[in-house]
Amino acid sequence: MSSQSYDVIVIGGGAVGENVADRTAQGGLRTVVVENDLVGGECSYWACMPSKALLRSGAALAAARRVPGAAEAVTGTIDVRAALNQRDSITSHWKDDGQAKWLESAGIALVRGHARLTAVREVTVTGDDGTVTVLTATHAVVVSTGSAAVLPDIDGLKDVEPWTSRDATSAKQIPPRLAVIGGGVVAAEMAAAYASLGSSVTVIARSALLGGQEPFAGELVTAALRENGVTVLVGPSTTKAHRDTDGTVILSLDDGTTVASDTVLVAIGRLPRTHDLGLDTVGLDADDWLAVDDTLLVQGDSPALAGDWLYATGDVNHRALLTHQGKYQARAAGDAIVARAAGSPVDDAPWGAHVATADHAAVPQVTFTDPEVASVGLTAAAAVKAGFRIRILDYDLGNLGGAAVLAVGYVGKARAVIDLDREVILGATFVGQDVAELLHSATVAIVGEVPINRLWHAVPSYPTLSEVWLRLLEAYGRPGFTDEAR
Repeated sequence: MSSQSYDVIVIGGGAVGENVADRTAQGGLRTVVVENDLVGGECSYWACMPSKALLRSGAALAAARRVPGAAEAVTGTIDVRAALNQRDSITSHWKDDGQAKWLESAGIALVRGHARLTAVREVTVTGDDGTVTVLTATHAVVVSTGSAAVLPDIDGLKDVEPWTSRDATSAKQIPPRLAVIGGGVVAAEMAAAYASLGSSVTVIARSALLGGQEPFAGELVTAALRENGVTVLVGPSTTKAHRDTDGTVILSLDDGTTVASDTVLVAIGRLPRTHDLGLDTVGLDADDWLAVDDTLLVQGDSPALAGDWLYATGDVNHRALLTHQGKYQARAAGDAIVARAAGSPVDDAPWGAHVATADHAAVPQVTFTDPEVASVGLTAAAAVKAGFRIRILDYDLGNLGGAAVLAVGYVGKARAVIDLDREVILGATFVGQDVAELLHSATVAIVGEVPINRLWHAVPSYPTLSEVWLRLLEAYGRPGFTDEAR
């Protein structure tokens, strides 16, 4: 057993943990990252990057087929092996040498093994070879362990060896038939990806796809999946699974029907990676999400949490399960740790330097289906529930000159949710080909609370999809003008 002391211990070396460590190291604090898997984490190897690589070939091919001239040049189908090779390249073939070297170059130590909290500001790490290292922190411990896929308690499901998102994004072969249980982002994206790569895909969703988004988003994605040959079953639940003697998986649904497949992907939600983390040592519930304040300090009644030393960033705090939001939290937490270590003031007012205010009402997200779904802020339903007096502005993206250039028969829709009392945007949703790059402009407008009358002066270039901003403003009408003056 060996002992080491640092200013900051970060448990979890994914994208979020790396960002915390980078901020504290840049702030002059001696920092160590503990990682039990690959440095770079879920996003680099099993989530954001490989999933988008799997989707890209199909999206590019579909886009080409919507443009006369290019469509005639497209005579083949996707080269599956080449697509998988590209995915493998993007994941660095599941090797983390480059990420580990980055930590070293940033002056951040790395200890590999399973971490457990064993006392206040103390983490005990057990390596794969049984080596035990006790780490102590003079200032802070940060939990950045992320989340894992939920496997539901369905009779026989474990026996058919279902895929989780990790299996789907790292698969070496494309199954002839794939059944997807779930209707969220992972389910929709993987259904789109595997259909484009040649699988016969069936989606089984208890409710409409992409719940929590504006309803039209799920409707347009569902229609597109069906047009591309995906069977989308909305309403039934899976009650039983078994594998026949020929290897076929049979899923029994509560409406009396069955679905046959070669492989089953379960994508119904996430749970925190806090198992055997030692949370009980400091008075917290084991296996639970970690509640935090806006500076990402873990909240709880235990005396062991006194002293502003335990933080949780990323998925594990259940605020916004998105890599970019986790990295945003990491920057806030890292800077807050540095400030507290120096005895400097912490700017914890809304939108301050040391808080993750955007987690509450300005979270951007892109679902990389075809069409893409890009959204930020509140949906109309969420805004009403929050008590805002709103106006909804909708626009058919197919009417834009920029859309006509992109594709024949462009299908898409935009929505802006306006706070009528302050005349600012509360939320925006775009659905269509290539809408992801529209999203940051909406994010800036929402975070900056840019008044509608000022947005009139943000002139969109023509012909691009950004022209939708002008059309939405025209639908609203210029503030300060009467109906007659307009």
